[in-house]
Amino acid sequence: MTLDQREIRNALGRFATGVTVVTCRNEHGEPHGATVNAFTAVSLEPALCQVTLTRKSKACSYLDDAPFAVNVLADDQTSAAWHFAGRPQDPQPEWAQTPLAPVLVGNAATLTCRPWRTYDGGDHLIVLGEIDDIEIRDTEPLLFYAGGFRALRPHDKDHWAVSSDCPEIGWFDAASDFSPLWEHRATAS
Repeated sequence: MTLDQREIRNALGRFATGVTVVTCRNEHGEPHGATVNAFTAVSLEPALCQVTLTRKSKACSYLDDAPFAVNVLADDQTSAAWHFAGRPQDPQPEWAQTPLAPVLVGNAATLTCRPWRTYDGGDHLIVLGEIDDIEIRDTEPLLFYAGGFRALRPHDKDHWAVSSDCPEIGWFDAASDFSPLWEHRATAS
């Protein structure tokens, strides 16, 4: 059975995500960015994150064993999201330089990464980076849902403390210490 690509996109679009711009340097050393909502945390030790980019994107070729930054856009950065999605905006987003990669100014959070691994993801590449530096601003993130940009709003007044997954009181609180799975396998052998 062959699935319709529009139907696949519509189904995947029902999952709300944050909006990031992955930034790096092009072959001339100039800043380059691509809007990406396929971003996730991977590991705390080592600190790893992942972005997934279409193989057709210019950024995909620039990330080959190169440092990059994940710019988690703030809710007032919709024009930056459009700009790096192929719809240039005026004025252009403002850049800042870091020792590893160029970054955007005004993000909710910025994670500067060293290259870790790249994996085949079909028509995409899965790029893992080791987080080298983090900057966080106290601002709301830009969201993407069902083909459009959205703003965060509280769902209700209940804190998730009613869940056993609450980081302050749940099964796995913030003070928990976990060793990697491979360590457990090595000692069980």
